[in-house]
Amino acid sequence: MTGWKARKPGTGYNSNGLGLTAIFKNPNCLTRGCGKLLFMEYICYSHFSYFMFSNCKQGKHDEEQFLILFPHLVHDTLSFSKFKDISTQETSKIMRAAMKITTISYCPTLLSVHLKSPFSTSTNSTIILQDTPHLQSQFSLLIGILTRPDNYERRHFLRLIYGIQSTPLAKIDVKFVFCKLNKPEQRTYISLEIMRFRDIMILNCIENMNNGKTYTYFSSLPKILPQHYDYVMKADDDVFLRLAPLALSLQPLPRSDLYYGFVIPCHSMNPFAHYMSGMGFILSWDLIEWITVSEIPANDTFGPEDKLVGKWLNMGKKAMNRFSNKPAMYDYPGTNGRCSHDLIPDTIAVHRLKKWEQWFDVLNFFNVTEALEKSDLYSV
Repeated sequence: MTGWKARKPGTGYNSNGLGLTAIFKNPNCLTRGCGKLLFMEYICYSHFSYFMFSNCKQGKHDEEQFLILFPHLVHDTLSFSKFKDISTQETSKIMRAAMKITTISYCPTLLSVHLKSPFSTSTNSTIILQDTPHLQSQFSLLIGILTRPDNYERRHFLRLIYGIQSTPLAKIDVKFVFCKLNKPEQRTYISLEIMRFRDIMILNCIENMNNGKTYTYFSSLPKILPQHYDYVMKADDDVFLRLAPLALSLQPLPRSDLYYGFVIPCHSMNPFAHYMSGMGFILSWDLIEWITVSEIPANDTFGPEDKLVGKWLNMGKKAMNRFSNKPAMYDYPGTNGRCSHDLIPDTIAVHRLKKWEQWFDVLNFFNVTEALEKSDLYSV
């Protein structure tokens, strides 16, 4: 996919890209009718992305699926209102606005998102998404894969996986992150890796899983990086990321106060439900800076790292822009109950790839060697 753009009625598809945030800048936007209450945009955003990444039927409406998801909109509105201490009266305004949404048409090849605005005239004019400034510039993303020094084979394999991927939408840097080296052979072998690949980050910590490594990673970045990134990702070394779809999903999102990933619990579509899974979650740079200076995370670093990040953000009243990218992010089929499902074409991340046969299955499904050029030097 090269991008999506909302089309005007009667015009053809234009692949210059789609900016979903524009719907909330439109003067007729349903949330504008609630005055200062723009909070529904976060909830609507999550659901719009779900429609666009799931079960796309080219050129057709899927109103039935939208109606099925109405209860999620209601639940998410109530959850967010409670989170923000919004009054019952104002929550009712938001609810009535949300329930006025009647039609969503979505597809990467023919995409229009239509809303019947409850605040327009009786003819109920259609709101058409327009371009946003985000579409005109490349953003930057740092992916830090938390691993261990001795995982040489996995690092070399992942270099192959990510070395053949690219996207014009973003400048993406992939780094391997671990704590201080403690073996003589590590110092030699990893020094060779650094000299050759320049993709290693060694933190000032003792190697661990749930004792502050993720906090050390985030809080170290402003001090050790020569420049900041728009977004920073923490990822596991048993996850397969598809960088082009990932960049496409991030392109229209806010560049600040953003928390992106796969929300836990598994069945929830509400990005404010709890926290984002440790398989791979993204924070905007301002949140990285906040983690660096705030006492909230500094005083609470022991425990499951993904839960802790969600806890920090909630305690600090941070990350008002939350985005759970289901079903495009998930665990490998059959590995983790409701967090797992079959491989799908619109995948962004597949997690829990512990065995080589699982990696083989995933790489074959997405035909990652399709671009292999023919040559007399080999026959594959």
